[in-house]
Amino acid sequence: MTIDQDLLDILVCPDDLTPVRLATAAELAALNVRIAAGQVKTRGGQAVTTQVKEGLVRADGKYLYVVDDDIPVMLIDEAEKPPAR
Repeated sequence: MTIDQDLLDILVCPDDLTPVRLATAAELAALNVRIAAGQVKTRGGQAVTTQVKEGLVRADGKYLYVVDDDIPVMLIDEAEKPPAR
């Protein structure tokens, strides 16, 4: 993950303002299996078809925000539901 720790320290979920953390390799792998099976949608209802390489998970684990080209996409409707830990 290439997100600077200083940036990570100030990022919060735009929905409920809780902290976010880096997604683990296991979380990303499980999410990508579900994406390949067509089982993942964004909060806005769009089907997710692109594998996730990096992501930030909300502290309660309910949503994952994709990091695209080292830029966190912190849009509520773009958040994805990661697999349960």
